[in-house]
Amino acid sequence: MKKTVTICFTNNKGGSGKSTTCSNVGAAMARAGKKVLLVDGDMQLNLSLSFFSEEKVLEMAAGEMNLYHAIGGQKDLTDYIVHTPYEGLDLIPSSTQMSSIEYELFTKWQREFILKKCLQKIKAAGTYDYILIDAPPTLGGWVMNILCASDRVLVPVEASPWGMFGLANMFDFLDEVKEIAPELQVLGIVITKADTRKAYFKQTLETLKDMDGIRLLDSVIRVDSSIEWAQDASAPVVEFKKSSRSAKEYTELAEEVMDRVSR
Repeated sequence: MKKTVTICFTNNKGGSGKSTTCSNVGAAMARAGKKVLLVDGDMQLNLSLSFFSEEKVLEMAAGEMNLYHAIGGQKDLTDYIVHTPYEGLDLIPSSTQMSSIEYELFTKWQREFILKKCLQKIKAAGTYDYILIDAPPTLGGWVMNILCASDRVLVPVEASPWGMFGLANMFDFLDEVKEIAPELQVLGIVITKADTRKAYFKQTLETLKDMDGIRLLDSVIRVDSSIEWAQDASAPVVEFKKSSRSAKEYTELAEEVMDRVSR
C-alpha cells in the first residue's frame, strides 16, 4: 500500500500566495496522475474558492459538511470529502466559523493532534498520494494542529519587504512544533509574486539564501495576471490557462516538491 504524504502550506504573513500555491501544486500533481486531497484550513475559504463558485463555497461553509464541524466533533474526515471538477483532485471545504476554532480546541484532550486523528483513516487507506493543507496566516493552536498532522511544510514567501517580515518567527514556531511532532520536516521556502526585473527580488533571494538552515526551492513563481483571471473563474491557473507562464512555473514547483518528498 502506498504511503500518503501530508504537506502543509503555511506562513504567518497574509498575502504570501499560500492558498494559490496550495491549489495549483495540488492541481499540477493531479495532472501528473497523482491522487490528491486538499484540505481548506482557513476561514477565508480561498482554497475552496479556487475550485468552486462563491455561491457554492458559501453554501458548503454554511452547512455541516465542512472541516469546522468535523473538527468540532472529532470525526473521520472521509465523509467530508467533495470532488472538484478535476480528475484525481478532491477537497475538504472550510467554513467561516473556523475563526472560533482556537477557543473550541482549547479544552480538548491532546488538542494539538485532533486533525491528525481526523485524517487517520484517510491516510491509512492509502487512497491519496498527497494531502495538501492550506493553513491560516497565524501562529496559533490551530496552525500547530495542522502542522502536527503534516509530514512536510512548505512556506510560500512573497518577494517584497513586507513579505519577509516575521519569517524568523515562523521558523521559531516550527521549531516549537517539532518538539511535539519530531517527524515534521521543512521542505523549504518558495518565492511567490516575484518581479525578477526589480532589484528587490535579487535582494530577497540573497537574504533567503543567507538564512541559516533554511532551504530555498529552485522554483520561483513570478507575478502573472493569468493567476488573477484564474481566481476570478474559480479555477487553478494550471487548468485555466495551461500555456501561461505561471501554469508552467507551478507545474515545475509541483515536480520539485514531489522530487524532494521522495528523497
